[in-house]
Amino acid sequence: MLKWIGKLYLALFGWKSEGGRPIESHFVLIAAPHTSNWDLPHMIALAWAYELKIHWMGKHVLFNWPHGPFFRWLGGISIHRATANNRVQQMAGEFKAKASFVLIVPAEGTRSYTAHWKSGFYHIARLAEVPIVMGYLDFARKRGGFGPAIETTDNMRADMDQIRAFYSDKTGKNPDRFGPVLLKEEM
Repeated sequence: MLKWIGKLYLALFGWKSEGGRPIESHFVLIAAPHTSNWDLPHMIALAWAYELKIHWMGKHVLFNWPHGPFFRWLGGISIHRATANNRVQQMAGEFKAKASFVLIVPAEGTRSYTAHWKSGFYHIARLAEVPIVMGYLDFARKRGGFGPAIETTDNMRADMDQIRAFYSDKTGKNPDRFGPVLLKEEM
């Protein structure tokens, strides 16, 4: 039933899905560009349309009463950004503990402009030994879907070059908020 709800939602908003569902059972899914509150419902609708059970990380205030239980039901995982608590290790451990696990990470870490992406998605994938799949919402074309899966290597810059190339033609709802596809470690 969620599949049809997702497809109906996308149709009502004039969106179409592109490409196929990733074949991997474990992967980190980049959610980019992330420039609007609309990204979350569109992303969830796409996941439902593809019959993909997802987990996503969100700011802890989303999980306060009264909407916290609903966001957790949608696959949300509360993140307190102000405290360091080994999130990379915790999330990598989830991949090891579950038969199937898809973790969506908004690599920008915010809907506002930022000069670089947060590298958690990359380090989680490396530590968990799972691929990174490039998910997208292209508001200019009203299309969303999945790009290729890449395995991380010992060459972060080369890995990121593939990711940069993929996102070079994707447009967020607020294009001026989509900063460079660059990790701080690359600067």
